[in-house]
Order: sequence, then C-alpha cells, then structure tokens
Amino acid sequence: MCMNRGFDFIADIHGQYGKLTALLERLGYASDGSHGFRHPDRRQVVFLGDYIDRGPKIRETLQTVRAMVDAGDALAIMGNHEFNAIAWATPAPAGHESKYLRHHGSKNRGHHSATLSQFEGLEKEWADWLGWFKQLPLWLDLGGARAVHACWDEESMALLSNGCLTDPAFFEACAIKGTREYDAIETILKGPELDLPQGVSFLDKQNIARMRIRSRWWHLDDHSDEASTYSDIAMPPGSIDCQANIEKGRLEEVPSYTDTEPVFFGHYWLPSNAAVEPMAEQIACLDFSAGLDGPLVAYRWNGEQVLDAKHMIAA
Repeated sequence: MCMNRGFDFIADIHGQYGKLTALLERLGYASDGSHGFRHPDRRQVVFLGDYIDRGPKIRETLQTVRAMVDAGDALAIMGNHEFNAIAWATPAPAGHESKYLRHHGSKNRGHHSATLSQFEGLEKEWADWLGWFKQLPLWLDLGGARAVHACWDEESMALLSNGCLTDPAFFEACAIKGTREYDAIETILKGPELDLPQGVSFLDKQNIARMRIRSRWWHLDDHSDEASTYSDIAMPPGSIDCQANIEKGRLEEVPSYTDTEPVFFGHYWLPSNAAVEPMAEQIACLDFSAGLDGPLVAYRWNGEQVLDAKHMIAA
C-alpha cells in the first residue's frame, strides 16, 4: 500500500450526500465500486464530524464515510450531533431529570428528526451506527496538523484522554451536566460559550433566541491590552452586534490557541456567502452551512504550516 500523500479535511456534511460526492470528485477521488471513494495518489480525507441530521441522505453519507474509513481512505472524528444521537438513545440513570441522557423535548427532537425519520424501520441498523459513533476519536493529532470538531483545548483533552465512550460509565459522565467530563466534552465538540450581558439576546439561524455566544478560541491574546466586545469574539463573525465590553477576566475562561500547528474544524455555521478562506494562518473553519444552503468545503493540506485560501475547495 502506498504511503499517504496528503490530507483533505471536510466538515459538517449533515446528510448532504450529493454535495459530498461532488466535492470528493472535484478533489480527484473516484468511486471504489461500492460506497467508498479513493484517490489515485492515496490521499486521505479527514472527516470532522456531524455526518447526521438535517440533510436528505444521511444513511448514504454514513455509508460512504464508514466505507472510506474501513478501506484506509479516510479518518473520521466525532461531532456533537453524533454524541447527541448516542445520548438521545441512552436511558438515563435513576434520578436523572429525564428518561434519556438527552431530553426528548421538541427542540432536541427537531434537531434529530431527519435522522430518526430516515432510519424508521431500520432500528437494528441504526443501533449499529450508534455503536460505531462511540468508537470515533474526539480529535486527531496528525503530526503537523490537528483535527477537532469545534475547539482544540489541551486541558479538556487531557481530562478525556483516559476514557472511552464505549464505557457506559464514562459516557454517562460526559453526558450529564455538572461533571468535569461534561464540561470538557462540551468544549471539544461545541466550543466555548460566554453569557451575554443581562437583557441581550439574538436569534440564531433557526430563529432560536440565544443568550450565550459561541466564542472564538484562538489568539485571544490579541486583545490582552485593550477591551474586547462580544461582537469581537462571537462565532460566526458578525452573528451578533453587541459592543458591550467583556468583563475583565472573562476571556481567561476561554481556551486560547497560539500553537503553530494548523487546526481544522467545523461546527460554527459560517454564512454560505462568507469568504472561503482560513480564519488565521493556522486556523481553518470548514463549516460553511452545507447542512442548509451553503457549500461543502474541503482544505487540501500538503504539510504547510501557514494555511492558504487557494487550498480551500468548495462544491
């Protein structure tokens, strides 16, 4: 088998199988005759999580991702939607506030409804997918490049590194609010969040009122000598207009990445019309809302330490 000659990072497919196959073909991958795709130079895709929910062909998406992983043509990590799916299906211990580790309320059901409907009548197969999700790593350090769904935070990673989500007790600790494991996995899979000032809120893409922002977590030391506003660090950029200064010390609650190794992630629903470019020299968010109306975007990485917009490819 040929050695890998580079990585192609892809984030947040959300069941958009048509976009996935179009992007793989644009990247030079061809069908292997089954569900998988292979590059003639034996490049590998690194899938950054959130394969399920929202889109019309979730099962087909999963089949392709898993086939490529099994064949050695891809690596895959967990997204918050896969974690939430496991928690949705896992009964909670006695005394928990709900019957399952993820509450079956209308908001959570809405997020998960496309997956549930597409696997209706295929419950045994879906249980197998849930088992596969549990085996996915939460992050990858590839030697020169890093992959995570939402936030690279070594303190959280150190806490989680000795556990395994196939262990029911460890998964339960990660899924129940109030534990150190819960806080760590929230950071890794959903990113850091900050409360907005009292009385301030905004509507997200699904018209849900939010009183917290998702925060940028890289190069926060840029603002060490000046006041930062909530708008300055909100993700995605421009998602809220709040010029209130963040209280002194609050930024210290947010991880701040300053390493030189590039990090690739998704999760943040960048606007579909946003410039397709890295967010900083070593920072690339690849989620451009493909789960809704945006393009599916890849970064073709060949070992460079400073990321280049020319290596970002959309379909």
